[in-house]
Amino acid sequence: MARVNYAELAQVVASLTEGEQDEVALMATLTCEVHHADDRFDWTGFYRVVAPDLLKIGPYQGGHGCLQIPFSRGVCGAAARTGQVQLVPDVDAFPGHIACASSTRSELVLPVWNRKGALIGVFDIDSDQPDAFTQDDADQLAVILSATFVK
Repeated sequence: MARVNYAELAQVVASLTEGEQDEVALMATLTCEVHHADDRFDWTGFYRVVAPDLLKIGPYQGGHGCLQIPFSRGVCGAAARTGQVQLVPDVDAFPGHIACASSTRSELVLPVWNRKGALIGVFDIDSDQPDAFTQDDADQLAVILSATFVK
């Protein structure tokens, strides 16, 4: 089973996104690189803030995602609403979890800010394995997200 090498991933993402300012292009590139970096990552993508308290699907890899998620619902909504990383070892134990894919067993969602400090979305990674994510995954991905969108 391939595990992500975060130092290498950060370097690849930085080189691919150097000079790019378009948020959707950055999201698409980051999603592709992260998704293919680790076998645990079953669904990887962004939900973008498109209106007050509303997320809509952005670039992603994997099966279908939910088209929109209010801040008041699910793991992605909790990350957007609180501005805090959501590390969920068992989605069935998360109150209000939205089952966009029945195969999802665990989830990691990180809020994403731009250089002005505005929340632009959340980065969502689902796994078909229970308890697939660690705090190190969350910390390393937060660094990559910051380097990509806050630069």
